[in-house]
Amino acid sequence: MFEDQLEGQYLDIANCQEEEQDAFLKKANVVGVGVGHKVTEGKEEENEPCMAVFVSQKLPLSLLKDDDIIPKDIGNLKTDVIETGEIFAGNKHVPLAMYERAIPAARHEKNRQIAFHELEEPPSVEEFAITEEEFAGIQILKARMRPAEGGASIGHYHISAGTIATAVYDTSAFTGIPRRYYILSNNHVLANSNDARIGDPILQPGWYDGGRYPEDLIARLSQFVPIRFGGQSNYVDAAIAEARFQDIDRTIYWIGYVKGVAPPRIGMIVQKTGRTTNYTTGRITHVNATVNVNYGGGKVARMQRQILTTNMSAGGDSGSLLCDMNENAVGLLFAGSSSVTVHNDIRYVQALLGIKVA
Repeated sequence: MFEDQLEGQYLDIANCQEEEQDAFLKKANVVGVGVGHKVTEGKEEENEPCMAVFVSQKLPLSLLKDDDIIPKDIGNLKTDVIETGEIFAGNKHVPLAMYERAIPAARHEKNRQIAFHELEEPPSVEEFAITEEEFAGIQILKARMRPAEGGASIGHYHISAGTIATAVYDTSAFTGIPRRYYILSNNHVLANSNDARIGDPILQPGWYDGGRYPEDLIARLSQFVPIRFGGQSNYVDAAIAEARFQDIDRTIYWIGYVKGVAPPRIGMIVQKTGRTTNYTTGRITHVNATVNVNYGGGKVARMQRQILTTNMSAGGDSGSLLCDMNENAVGLLFAGSSSVTVHNDIRYVQALLGIKVA
């Protein structure tokens, strides 16, 4: 699909990348390659397209073997080395517990168990006053929501928590009357990174946010694209779970309804709403990226045709729908590092799952 979004020198770079990426990914510290603009002293040179090589850590040439040094150009095409750090799927690049300040568990449990009708007099305002620190930990997107909107907490009953992208339905039902309605998110959010079974319970909010079975059951796993580890190519980390029509909504919190689908373009300003960092904006820095993504437990997946943006997420935001500023769907957030966020191209998500986002 990259042919319809790249032309001229950008397309030449993409074609060169296809030929050279296996060799580059064997070099020390290299975690990916993609098409972007050369960065000089922290500033992006918009008129200088290049093949970007993503590394976990930039090292002095003196510390690298000759075979691990990235050439400055390939033929007449320039390269650029970008330090991204290690790229992790989902909740591992910023652990949930490290990111947020939650209400102290003991006080929350005490307050939750009080039966007001048993008290001789109402509790004082001071006793139940919420401090500024506690308020920072109370987020609507981590709460139970019916109908549930895009951006809200969700998860397979064996994982901590991820994010609802939006509500979708089968492509086969267009045009016509859809018989089934689904929640879209990542494989590692809804299908526990391939370890789930079709029909497994999906909780909203996710388990980490207090979701429990059966009271918070919102959907059941319907379909997922298996993630292949060990060097095989993947295009998406995506899954859907069937829900009742009245329990889900196509609205994305703070963004609205998805109006269409747009191809990613370098420099495009984008937005997302996620369970952890709420509403954030960013900019697409690289397209057609191939990256090695760490899923933990020694599992690494090679993901192709990916979109890289500036950092706009944290653990728990996996599954967020990436949109342009005109509410067109662009990508599905699934991974990141301390400096970048990685998204599937939404067109591959739709095609491989047989769904319509808009």
